[in-house]
Amino acid sequence: MKTQNENVELGEVLRADFPIFTQSEYGKSLVYLDNAATSHKPQQVIDVLVEYYQTKNANVHRGVHHLSDESTLAWERARHTISDFFGAADDELIMVRNTTEAINGIAYGWADHNLKSGDVILVSLLEHHSNLVVWQKVAERTGATLDYIELEEDGSIAVEQVQRSLDKHGKLVKLISLAHVSNALGSVVPIADIAKLARSSSPQVRISVDGAQAAPHIPVNFKALGIDFYAFSGHKMLGPMGSGGLLVRKELLQSGEMQPWFFGGGMIGEVSRTGATFHDDPVERFTAGTPDVASAVGLAAACTYMNQFGMQTLQEHDADLVSYSLEKLSEIPAVTIVGPKTNRVGSVTFLYSGIHSHDVAQILDSQNIAVRSGHHCTMPLHVEHNWVATTRASFQLYNSRSDIDALAVGLDKVAKVFGA
Repeated sequence: MKTQNENVELGEVLRADFPIFTQSEYGKSLVYLDNAATSHKPQQVIDVLVEYYQTKNANVHRGVHHLSDESTLAWERARHTISDFFGAADDELIMVRNTTEAINGIAYGWADHNLKSGDVILVSLLEHHSNLVVWQKVAERTGATLDYIELEEDGSIAVEQVQRSLDKHGKLVKLISLAHVSNALGSVVPIADIAKLARSSSPQVRISVDGAQAAPHIPVNFKALGIDFYAFSGHKMLGPMGSGGLLVRKELLQSGEMQPWFFGGGMIGEVSRTGATFHDDPVERFTAGTPDVASAVGLAAACTYMNQFGMQTLQEHDADLVSYSLEKLSEIPAVTIVGPKTNRVGSVTFLYSGIHSHDVAQILDSQNIAVRSGHHCTMPLHVEHNWVATTRASFQLYNSRSDIDALAVGLDKVAKVFGA
């Protein structure tokens, strides 16, 4: 296990693998702290994308020529690498473009066929709009009720609050859909404990998890979590934009409880004038049309890149960055940190007294420091706490303590510009 100092050095060393950090702006090197929105790509990922298009580009499964065979092999190998990264079987992975598409897939492929009036969907105010608006629309279509698990004062979710919601609704709860890690507050949600509790209350309840902010930072084992659905985005975990996945528990695919929601070529068993049947193989059944093989290959390369360090090591590195950020920002009187001080992953979010987050972000940008400002697609959470907007600094494996030092200096300039 690496020490904290070694982990900090990891970020300094790994920056060399990311071409974007060779650029400068305003005469300053880039300090990129907007990784919860999207991460940068190492040269190793960029290279495999180029190599695929230069040497293998062809449609999968449909050709009898060697390029089609090579593309099919690249697709299948990539799927194996990605599913293995998440502790899932190859045939539990449905490739999609991002977490948003994955959650919509659960809505159209599962919820629309299994929910009815009177059923209850449980979410929380931590949810990204992609894991909230989707369920609002499902409730409208099916007549199901959408209810909220109460948050703790620091913005975390306690198992006891989940129990209260289950006690309130009983066996009417048919779906619990939660973020694994909050994109706004960094709160880590105890998914495995919640799943175990929910199953004991009602074995038929389904558990859906938005893993967009967890996958880049902590080890994820789909089977060990004991859940039904896990959604993730490749672009947040060093992979290409337009890549991502939906993990679905195999039994739901085999039983037909989870149904296709896109239709077209490739997924078909037989087609007649009046109807169609779908492929027996779940991988084929949920791949309508030409898949984005290059993005899958790129995402697999990102998984391989992270695996060479070990997700436990990357988690420790992230924990050090979060801890150091909390320490440095707490020294600035005008800054109020929001969210938990412990059990926090990937980011630190704060308010700057008397100054809008967009103004904070703009001044930081003049120092070539990139952060995120606004609601972070969690408007109900912000309204609940009367936050007009917040500023978020979020991390990746190429960040180091020096980036956080630069952030602190940048916030000192914010004070000078606004006379705060």
